[in-house]
Order: sequence, then structure tokens, then C-alpha cells
Amino acid sequence: MRNTFGNLFTLTTFGESHGIAVGGVIDGFPAGIDIDMDFIQSELNRRRPGQSHITTARKEADKVEFLSGVFEGKSTGTPIGFEVRNQNQHSQDYENMRCLFRPSHADFTYNEKYGIRDHRGGGRSSARITIARCVGGALAKLALRQLGISITAYTSQVGRIALEKDYHQYNLNTIEDNPVRCPDQVKAKEMEDLIAQVKADGDTIGGIITCVIKGCPVGLGEPEFDKLHAQLGAAMLGINAVKGFEYGEGFAGVTARGSEQNDVFIPKADAAKASEDSNENLDSAINQDVVARITTKSNHSGGIQGGLSNGQDIYFRVAFKPVATLLMEQDTVDLEGNPTKLTARGRHDPCVLPRAVPVVEAMAAMVILDNYLLNKTIKL
Repeated sequence: MRNTFGNLFTLTTFGESHGIAVGGVIDGFPAGIDIDMDFIQSELNRRRPGQSHITTARKEADKVEFLSGVFEGKSTGTPIGFEVRNQNQHSQDYENMRCLFRPSHADFTYNEKYGIRDHRGGGRSSARITIARCVGGALAKLALRQLGISITAYTSQVGRIALEKDYHQYNLNTIEDNPVRCPDQVKAKEMEDLIAQVKADGDTIGGIITCVIKGCPVGLGEPEFDKLHAQLGAAMLGINAVKGFEYGEGFAGVTARGSEQNDVFIPKADAAKASEDSNENLDSAINQDVVARITTKSNHSGGIQGGLSNGQDIYFRVAFKPVATLLMEQDTVDLEGNPTKLTARGRHDPCVLPRAVPVVEAMAAMVILDNYLLNKTIKL
């Protein structure tokens, strides 16, 4: 089983949902970075269970402890070991699943692959393992902060309730103002009510998270097999319950002609004037690190061209399926393939999106930092 993510900046994770702890080892993190423990813990708190009435009722402090790689508040450049202790497992709730397979869950595939599985909370297949990703992502964010790179994700759709695709229409500083983590407060209330109703029914629902990366320099990624969008896609599709990924205009771009879709190059001065005329913020149109005189008039490409970042905002969308574990009766089979019924017990999210927002940001941050470090090896 491969448990390591990244190339130069790497995260190796360990743990199970109902085990003693979840944790990891981060290697390749630059030395001398200020380690803001309050910020790191706040990132974990955004992912923490039991944070609102529309998330799982499991109560965990998710307090992270660093075991190595940090001295006097700074990274030392050596491996950073960390762990988060599990404290509120209710393993007995899963006893009726010991010999049954949950529909659309990893129970069956894990059992067939390894010949053994930890049925308690899904074991290694549990979304609780994403704690380690949030720690790695928080550290990556601290490094990227020094480079002027920011990453913001938000819930843009729950079920059929959806925001407009243009993220410029929203104030992304208001995402934490509601439990859904949506920048449109009216839509957020509709989403919250829908999730609450689905939870009351013992059912689940999916949706979409949008992510925006600002300040990314030109040239991150590789032009052949490790294109930047391919790496971001792999990172997102590696998150539990993710079923789709698109960046830029995505599938909607297939209806346009090339003359409509191409992002035309223009002098940066023209972009500045156009922005002033339309009272738009220049941050998304002009990157500080981009070639001094050149930008693009539009950004249908989503900030990536030829597999490399082009200095514009990178934006993408991640589709999450409804959670597989339902608190209602379902048909299934036992270990021998005999038909039976399953009514799951335990504490489960009716919708993963509110708690998945920081996970999406974390994976994006690790991809960008890893590629920034790789880019330093290209030329003297």
C-alpha cells in the first residue's frame, strides 16, 4: 500500500479511524519557516467532526502534537513527525458491519484486496485519515504564505442548489460565516436546510467544492506526464468520496469555438486599464511574479496552459458523491455472498462538503509547494 504523497515535499500518513492515533511524517519541508501552531490547529478545527448540526456527531479535539522537525518555533529542514490521538471512538456501533459490506463503500474492495479489513469506522478507508492531509496542507500554506500564494476553497453546490460558476461574484472572505462554508449567505442557508433534512431522513447528499489559487508563479508543473492540472486532479481524486474534477472552463468549454475560448495575450498595462475601467480587483488578473509586461485578457484556461501555470488564478471544481453509509435499511450481502439487510449505526456525515473544504485546500497547497520546490531544480 502506497501511503506517501508528493515528490520533494512529501507526506507519509498512518492510522485508522478507530485506532490509537492518526498521523504522519512530512519530509522536504524548507528550514526556517515560522510554524504557527494556532493556524495549524485552526485548519484541523475546520475539518474536525462535531462542529455543527449538519456534520457527524462524533466529538474529537483533533489536537495535533509535533514530535520532530520543529525547534523554537521554526522548521529545521528535517522530517516533521506528528500525531493526532483518537479519543471518541464508538467501535461497538460497527459490530453489525463486521461480516457485511456497505453498498458503494470500500468494505468489499478492501476485503478482496487484502483478505482482511478493519470494520471499525472503515479503518484505513475512513475520511478521518484526512487529518494528516490537513496538517501537511497547513504547513504547506505557511510556506506558500511567504511566497504570496493563497488557496481558498468553498462549497459551491449541494444537491441541486448551486452558485454561479464565476467565483469573482462572491466575497471569499465570508466562507466561514456559515456551517456550509459557502460565500453566498442566502444559498448557504438553503444548503444548510437541505443537509439537515437529508440527515433527518437518515440519507446523504453530495455536491461540489470550488477552489481558487492566487499568486501562483509562471511555470509550475511539467509539460509531459506531470502536468500541473493532472497533479491537482490526482490529488483531488484521492480524497474520499470524490468523483470528478474539472479546471478552468472544464467541460463547458467544449461548446465554444477557439476564437471564443483562447486567452489572448495583452500588455499588462492594458489589463490594468481594463481593470480600472470595470472597477475589478487586479489581484486575479495580474500576478506579481508573472513576466513583467505580459498577461492575458481572459482566464478560460484556469491558470494553466500546456500543463504549466501561467500566472493567472488557478481555479477548479471537485465533485463529491453522497456519503455511502446511510442510516436506513439497505440490501447487501455478507462475507459469503448471501443476501441480507443492513441498517448502519454510528455517527456519520450526511454531507461531506463542509468538512471537505479544508481538505481540498490542503491537497492543493501540497501540490503547489511541491511543484514550487521542483521548479527550483530546473535551472541555475
